[in-house]
Amino acid sequence: MKYDQISNKLFIKNRKNFMAQMKPKSVAVFNSNDIFPIGADSTMPFQQARDIFYLTGADQEETMLVLFPDAPNKDHREMLFVRETNDHIAVWEGEKLTKENATEISGIRSIYWLKEFDKIFFEVMTQAERVYFNTNEHYRQSVETETREDRFIQKTKEKFPAHSWERSNPILQRLRSVKDKIEIDLMQQACNITEKGFRRLLNFVKPGVWEYEIEAELMHEFLRNRSRGFAYTPIIASGNSANVLHYIENNQQCKKGDLLLLDVGAEYANYSSDMTRTIPVSGKFSKRQREVYDAVKKVKDDATKMLVPGNYWKEYHEEVGKLMTKALLDLKLLDKADVKNEDPNWPAYKKYFMHGTSHHIGLDTHDYGILWEKMTENMVFTVEPGIYIPEEGFGVRLEDDVVIQKKGEPFNLMGNIPIEAEEIEEIMNK
Repeated sequence: MKYDQISNKLFIKNRKNFMAQMKPKSVAVFNSNDIFPIGADSTMPFQQARDIFYLTGADQEETMLVLFPDAPNKDHREMLFVRETNDHIAVWEGEKLTKENATEISGIRSIYWLKEFDKIFFEVMTQAERVYFNTNEHYRQSVETETREDRFIQKTKEKFPAHSWERSNPILQRLRSVKDKIEIDLMQQACNITEKGFRRLLNFVKPGVWEYEIEAELMHEFLRNRSRGFAYTPIIASGNSANVLHYIENNQQCKKGDLLLLDVGAEYANYSSDMTRTIPVSGKFSKRQREVYDAVKKVKDDATKMLVPGNYWKEYHEEVGKLMTKALLDLKLLDKADVKNEDPNWPAYKKYFMHGTSHHIGLDTHDYGILWEKMTENMVFTVEPGIYIPEEGFGVRLEDDVVIQKKGEPFNLMGNIPIEAEEIEEIMNK
């Protein structure tokens, strides 16, 4: 992996916290991701399943974690199963984890080869009464591909029908939503890499450049700073393309007078950053562009102040809707009649701002978090209001990643990334 090794203290703590939530005489199992095929002998680049990474730091395919806190055999309370390496694999694929490496990374002492799993797991199941299965219950998930977790669940239910089943996901939703200091430092590193990419762009963007050239500049900067690349598919949208919320073609030429919306972020050590900036292709905002930009910036600043312990995601978004309504009235995009006659289920402001303002971020860009529970210290959220005006040919969105503090306003992980209109113009015109 390109990133520096993470202290195994993080993974030891994460497992301890998870096991503290397990019922007595229970075993929990976590699987790595598959390597997904493209065609012929081609495959997608491997990315580790975030849950097993969160609990072990093992960033390798064909890996399994078994947790059994009440195991009579102390060696079976935490077990990591990895693919057995050999000289042939080392030549063709590169070295895989040795047992010693796996212990160093994860802090788990009991490391076994994957081929030993069935025998050891059978012994464990004779001593356990229930199994925690790891399912994807994210509120935005839409997965049709069968995963290793899916196959393991099906196989285990068939082989051990007398056991009862539990869900790992509710435990992980709560644990992963609150970040450890080590995690916040990793996310700060991802944001710092994103900053380097953005500053590079401010000296590159001008009329005539292509969106894909901008994407290439970012990828260059991300890779040279030990990132795998983009944390998610980048949105590089000039002109009216900014009004397509998930525009990812990135194949248009930037024109004089246009705005360029950049929704991009580097990953680092599997942790995401998620930034949006909107900049003038020609290096200076027009009067109208600046009015809309300043309005979005004010909504963002005011919304950020509401990300404090004790608040709820739903009510927070309702309050941001009020801020946006006022901004749109001031911009003459809405009038009082629009607001008076609005549908409560689709308020008037959603004509110009139709998406949410904030989501959890961490190992996943849209990270785990239970939305109906109170916000707490060390949760990390995006803040990303926008105003989209197809009839005027541009859209503006601004986004930072912030950490909720015990008291006061959140800490902005992107506080060093230029966002003030004057600073952006100054850098672009140097």
